[in-house]
Amino acid sequence: MDESEHANYDRSRLIKDSVPKDSSESKTRLSKNDMNYIASSGLLFKDGKKRIDYILVYRKSNIQYDKRNTFEKNLRTEGLMLEKEPAVANPDIMFIKIHIPWDTLCKYAERLNIRMPFSVQHYFKRIKKWMAQNPMVLDKTAFPDLENSDCYTGPFSRARIHHFIINNKDTFFSNATRSRIVYHMLQHTKYEHGISKVGICKLINNGSYIAAFPPHEGAYKSSLPIKTYGPQNNRHLLYERWARWGMWYKHQPLDLIRLYFGEKIGLYFAWLGWYTGMLIPAALVGLCVFFYGILTMNASQVSNEICKATEVFMCPRCDKNCSLQRLNDSCIYAKVSYLFDNGGTVFFAIFMAIWATVFLEFWKRRRSTLTYTWDLIEWEEEEETVRPQFEAKYYKMERVNPISGKPEPHQPFSDKVTRLLVSMSGIFFMISLVITAVFAVVVYRLVVMERFASFKWNFIKQHWQFATSAAAVCINFVIIMLLNLAYEKIAYFLTNLEYPRTESEWENSFALKMFLFQFVNLNSSIFYIAFFLGRFVGHPGHYNKLFNRWRLEECHPSGCLIDLCLQMGVIMFLKQIWNNFMELGYPLIQNWWSRHKIKQEIQNASIPQWENDWNLQPMNIHGLMDEYLEMVLQFGFTTIFVAAFPLAPLLALLNNIIELRLDAYKFVTQWRRPLPARATNIGIWYGILEGIGILAVITNAFVIAITSDYIPRFVYEYKYGPCANHLGDGENCLKGYVNNSLSFFDLSELGMGKTGYCRYRDYRGPPWSSKPYEFTLQYWHILAARLAFIIVFEHLVFGIKSIIAYLIPDVPKHLYDRIRREKYLVQEMMYEAELEHLQQERRKSGHPIHHEWP
Repeated sequence: MDESEHANYDRSRLIKDSVPKDSSESKTRLSKNDMNYIASSGLLFKDGKKRIDYILVYRKSNIQYDKRNTFEKNLRTEGLMLEKEPAVANPDIMFIKIHIPWDTLCKYAERLNIRMPFSVQHYFKRIKKWMAQNPMVLDKTAFPDLENSDCYTGPFSRARIHHFIINNKDTFFSNATRSRIVYHMLQHTKYEHGISKVGICKLINNGSYIAAFPPHEGAYKSSLPIKTYGPQNNRHLLYERWARWGMWYKHQPLDLIRLYFGEKIGLYFAWLGWYTGMLIPAALVGLCVFFYGILTMNASQVSNEICKATEVFMCPRCDKNCSLQRLNDSCIYAKVSYLFDNGGTVFFAIFMAIWATVFLEFWKRRRSTLTYTWDLIEWEEEEETVRPQFEAKYYKMERVNPISGKPEPHQPFSDKVTRLLVSMSGIFFMISLVITAVFAVVVYRLVVMERFASFKWNFIKQHWQFATSAAAVCINFVIIMLLNLAYEKIAYFLTNLEYPRTESEWENSFALKMFLFQFVNLNSSIFYIAFFLGRFVGHPGHYNKLFNRWRLEECHPSGCLIDLCLQMGVIMFLKQIWNNFMELGYPLIQNWWSRHKIKQEIQNASIPQWENDWNLQPMNIHGLMDEYLEMVLQFGFTTIFVAAFPLAPLLALLNNIIELRLDAYKFVTQWRRPLPARATNIGIWYGILEGIGILAVITNAFVIAITSDYIPRFVYEYKYGPCANHLGDGENCLKGYVNNSLSFFDLSELGMGKTGYCRYRDYRGPPWSSKPYEFTLQYWHILAARLAFIIVFEHLVFGIKSIIAYLIPDVPKHLYDRIRREKYLVQEMMYEAELEHLQQERRKSGHPIHHEWP
């Protein structure tokens, strides 16, 4: 097939794919206008033959035309075909359409060692047929472009081209592969004389071009039903079978996502889908623990004792406007606390720690399968180009690159260390700022505590502590969102201050800073409530005060866990709603405004596909960083304090079901098509996830031991309660626990004219003892039990995690065998190619042909 026939096939294939092969009636339904619409979908040059593989955009008013002319001339010399066309809506905008011919495509595919299919794995077809019976699995017959997805692959070679499965030259290389090859050529083409004057990125940075992107494959919507006429293009197919909200329960077409958006984005959606699927068992177990609390709430001895304690008065929890309060007034809070602090808490904490390990270990297996299927097993990232900022800063300090052997800018060690120290100082300053903000919220709670206690509205006056906590949570959320706006700019500034050498170094450094900032911002208030609230208040008559003025806040009579649950629930729920709104709402509004302006300027002119793509929003400048960051922070919420909030996995699951389709809709309909980049893993985020898994074990151990009342109840049950020493068989072992956990205080010591005794949460001696208000022996028993529980819990869980990680191999056995089989077939193919070449040489020379290797 010559070049003109090859290019012309694009139009005929689009028409053919839109018409069912087995329905002559359907063919007659396609009008002439429909055929013209499909053929002129904006994917071809003006001649209607050559397909568009990449788009460059510049302003005609830009004066740097010399660099552009040299660059475009060199692109043509490399074998690319270029065509210019002005924008319809803005005459100052000029588009350059790029087409890569077949010969150039083959040459660079061989140079880049791109693996292509050469042999079909027939046995895998039966597995696909069995999986198709699952209603959640997509119908594979709806994806005709994936017919070679289950083939053995080998490095492409023009000398062995007859070994590869080339049913049609137009579909042999996917659009993503074509775009990636063109981008490689754009990155390595010079625009001026000199070693460093090369690459489209530098031309965009200096303003010669304003954008470079691969075009979408036509519109994502069609007036023709997809069930009758088939998909018009892969974008249309992705929208109908993936991005629509009606597909929320279906598995993702990962092969088609990879084919259209590249392996890097494909791995993100594969990881997000795997994470969402793994949340299902975690959410179910968490829901069971929560329902267990609901079903056993009325049988809780502790809650029942609190609700019946009508004659027990608690000491005032503020100095001025708080009066004595009956213990049974906190009956509702005690029952709600029991929902999150019951016998299933420890089990669920251990389960989630093991779940996190299983999730990460099985993700490694899933990733290895995907990297094999997507031909990434032996792929290594190409040598990255030096960032223009790094080159401009250190162009006078050169050294020879040990890999390429070419001179390149070099950053002195002393300068690098100095910049890292300054950057780390900035990080610690921002973390200190977050802690200061949390401290300000704590001061706010102490100040308004008295105000709410004397509030005119009776409801708030009776529930002043809940009102204080709820208001503080809302204010803390507002502070979190405001600080988030500053974090990105500060992290961007600190990362640029370090002058990373390559883009991957810049991305890793920036991602780590953003994670640290956001993690501390989101979780600092939660850590305060979990481990500091109510721990250092002192006791009645001798309360500790902040600045000798404001009395430190106590926990509720039913415990501090209700405050922790409220803090986590509000922040997690509101943040997920805000993120989803900003991810979809902002691009929708901007794209609507762009279309509105175009409609005002142009009435009846049709807009070509590449200009429609130009009017879409570009992908975030930081790539997938924001997407990963949001999910990793959610993973932290789901695991770190899950012992206090067992509904966190359920909220995360519901959010991720929405997030998957929201991201899919955004990539397919609202963003320009990103560069189909390659990647073998999720980068630095895997290490962060492992770190969060370790931190989750530690924090859950401390939450159970310190924040909840599990350990005090346990000590009372086996040491001080009616079941101690097996003397109370058949009796509730927690009977009398509430009275035992409350200490006495003599009201006459307050000097307020009151007599009698009030109670407070602590283990101190009564006023009539020899050492009043000193810690009792039971306090030290509980403290020792808490420390022992932390040690045992951590060692047990870490031991189980290590065993699971050891037992689960990173690469499945069947995949290991398939990799070895593929290597064997590649060697056979190379042997046969060399043998055939030798036989051809002998025929030409007139020597007889022998059928053995010489």
